Amino acid sequence: QGNMAFAGKYEFESDENYDDFVKKIGLPSDKVEMGRNCKIVTEVVQNGNDFTWTQHFPGGRTTTNSFSIGKEADMETMGGKKFKATVKMEGGKIVAEFPNYHHTAEIVGGKLVEISTASGVAYKRTSKKIA
Repeated sequence: QGNMAFAGKYEFESDENYDDFVKKIGLPSDKVEMGRNCKIVTEVVQNGNDFTWTQHFPGGRTTTNSFSIGKEADMETMGGKKFKATVKMEGGKIVAEFPNYHHTAEIVGGKLVEISTASGVAYKRTSKKIA
């Protein structure tokens, strides 16, 4: 498995600290409600160190970030802000610095676990593999 560990489709299963986190990053209230317990499907295509990370939201909206480990890439936040980031791989985790939060993603027991941390609040989202 090794490097290909992330590839697949994952459906939102649970989250922790959502409200505290979105307050910290200043997400507009309409986006807050939209994201609450949202059955986001995350699709990860991985080719070595190149990733395409797509989030499918109910209602047909999608966000796609394409990046290569160790190279600066154009990215987009949950709230739709565009920015540049260099994504790293640290101990099997994908690590990215977003403009106002630190994000990690890893596979734990076949599930995609993403943790975003802002001002000491850690928002954890767990998604189960569906494909």
